Amino acid sequence: MSAALWQRELREQFPIVTAHPESAYLDSAATSQKPRAVLEAVQTYLTTSNANAGRGTYPWANRTTELVETTRERVKEFLGDPEPDHSTVHFTSGTTEGLRTVARDWLVPYLTDGDEILVPFADHRANLDPWVEAQRLLAARGVRVHLRALPYQAISGDYDHRALGDLVGPQTRFVAATHVHHVYGGDMNVHRVRAAVGPDVPICLDAAQSVGHLPVDLADPALDVDFVVFSGHKAMALPGSGAVWARNARGPGFRPSGWQGTPNTVGIVSLRAALDWLDAAGPDRIAGWTAGLTTRLTDRLRHLDAYEILGCPTSLAADSALPAAQRRHGIVTFRHHDIPSDDLGFILYSHGFMVRADSLCQAGAGEKDGSVRVSLHVYNTEEEIDRLLTVLASLV
Repeated sequence: MSAALWQRELREQFPIVTAHPESAYLDSAATSQKPRAVLEAVQTYLTTSNANAGRGTYPWANRTTELVETTRERVKEFLGDPEPDHSTVHFTSGTTEGLRTVARDWLVPYLTDGDEILVPFADHRANLDPWVEAQRLLAARGVRVHLRALPYQAISGDYDHRALGDLVGPQTRFVAATHVHHVYGGDMNVHRVRAAVGPDVPICLDAAQSVGHLPVDLADPALDVDFVVFSGHKAMALPGSGAVWARNARGPGFRPSGWQGTPNTVGIVSLRAALDWLDAAGPDRIAGWTAGLTTRLTDRLRHLDAYEILGCPTSLAADSALPAAQRRHGIVTFRHHDIPSDDLGFILYSHGFMVRADSLCQAGAGEKDGSVRVSLHVYNTEEEIDRLLTVLASLV
């Protein structure tokens, strides 16, 4: 089957997309749209066996409990977990809560006075604030922990892996990193982070922009991390769903503290269905499709002098002579030199394009000015990109 036919068949499975052919949804980094299979799975669950999990002995409750537990195994399978018998999956409301849970329930008890942790000060705030909060909690107990900022390359927005090696010392106990940057769309090369910090330091990976958008294979040595945290709503599932995967190989095993209340069973149902749908569609084919759209947009946009593309400007240009250039994964963020980004967002919406136009939740060391972010998924088309470029070119 050709890529175009494959994509057309998948696009038709998104009711909200097909119901609004005049509009182009270009904000999938904020939240993805939901395929019919996910919506139907939720409706079936709510109308046939809705019950609480782990709190009853009747059939509906038993089926719900089993669904929650088997979905943990489904998450491990989807992520290519090489040792599922040793790992842990904990369901959360999303990436933000997941990272906070790792910080509060695993990192705080793990650290001692004088320890150092390396954290990103120019990624999403969700991957900075929990580590700052952990430092404050420890300080209140008289435990001094030092936060070291991960260094960045000025042009690409990638981590500066050479400079990172100089920050690692005998007291380095933990690293928080991002898989795909939510502004620049670049792969942050976690394998180079691992090489810089050595084999013994735990790494927590914010995978909000990778899970559901491209293949994530934890059996690959290039993803030798200890935590993977992601949001279901960015991976075709419902809002309020997400997970923390813990390898449990470095440091203590991950066990969230406190009484675990009622799980978001509907969200977990939607996550299971979403992972099944993504597997059937093929994460590698999805990534290839969005990469092609990103190339199409980046290559033409960079020739419009009125615009500045954030991140590596030649990362997906058709004539790039840099085979090792940092690659964009479905995200292109830019500014107009004369039109404020929020105004540009309204202009684009008047032409039927839904984009993100603000500060993009970047942490304090990130971009100071607003920008426009186009983020793509498998339901987007070349025709939408061409229409967008026509409008952008008219504003030069």
